[in-house]
Amino acid sequence: MQKIYHFPLYILIIGINLFACGESSDLENAHAQRFSPQSQAVSLLGDTLYSPIRSKEAQEKLEKNLEKARKQYQSDPNQEMNIIWYGRRVAYLSRYEEAIDIYTQGLKKFPNSYKLLRHRGHRYISVRKFDKAIEDLSKAASLAPESPLETEPDGIPNKMNQPLSSTQFNIWYHLGLAYYLKHDFEKAAEAYQTCMDYSINDDLLCATVDWYYMTLRRAGKHDDASVLLALIHQDMEIIENDSYFKRLQMYQGHLDADEVLETGEKQKDKELAMATQGYGVGNWFLANGDTTQAKSIFQTVVDGIEWAAFGYIAAESDLVYLKDQ
Repeated sequence: MQKIYHFPLYILIIGINLFACGESSDLENAHAQRFSPQSQAVSLLGDTLYSPIRSKEAQEKLEKNLEKARKQYQSDPNQEMNIIWYGRRVAYLSRYEEAIDIYTQGLKKFPNSYKLLRHRGHRYISVRKFDKAIEDLSKAASLAPESPLETEPDGIPNKMNQPLSSTQFNIWYHLGLAYYLKHDFEKAAEAYQTCMDYSINDDLLCATVDWYYMTLRRAGKHDDASVLLALIHQDMEIIENDSYFKRLQMYQGHLDADEVLETGEKQKDKELAMATQGYGVGNWFLANGDTTQAKSIFQTVVDGIEWAAFGYIAAESDLVYLKDQ
């Protein structure tokens, strides 16, 4: 089944005109000619993926932020952060291959930029090119300093408008994810073990422990997984990773699967929560030997629209894995 998400014609026109108006650089001309604003990726299941429907207000906000980043880039195209933000703002519009192209052009200017490699690696995950993601993120890990931690500003701020993660954290976190999505649980565990060193607040600890725990369970290392889970407690101060915290509470027996699957009508970003929480529940069933329940929940996740969510991609990966089982 092909997933098709339609969006208004004016959005297409705006997206095209952002690269057509004014004096454009070679970089802008190159990716304007090479990419369509429609088809964005192909899933591991063979579905063509398109930008999800957004409200007019949300779309216009994203376009406005992109225009600002584009102008900043034009003012100084040789500034590393200008390139990074240009790519990030394009990616927030689900134009991931276009963002990858921006980072690739930037890496020609800054070949040892672990920050550009970190962001390109992330977006290679978005378009299901895991080997390329691993190559970028492994190189970024070799280039990035262990300290001091470099706080990474948020492009989409959390409810406290408080950046929580560092560049170092994001490199190792995404590297672990890329290995996990390939079912290389041994290397994923190694990456998440290093990522623990950079998980310096409750939100980051929840995110890392969650994926690390699942990695160990899938690798059959149940005792190690139990020890890791003991780091999670009920009094943690969670700002943005509520879905991971719920998954962890389920693993500990404090919530049942139905409670984690219930996202609630009033919950912000309900579709994203379903992708994240739903995958956790499906994986829980899979790790405990119930492949029928796991497949059913994974299918529910991929029937949603948040196809760039890590839980969605992981559900795809496991559905492929379970296809003949």
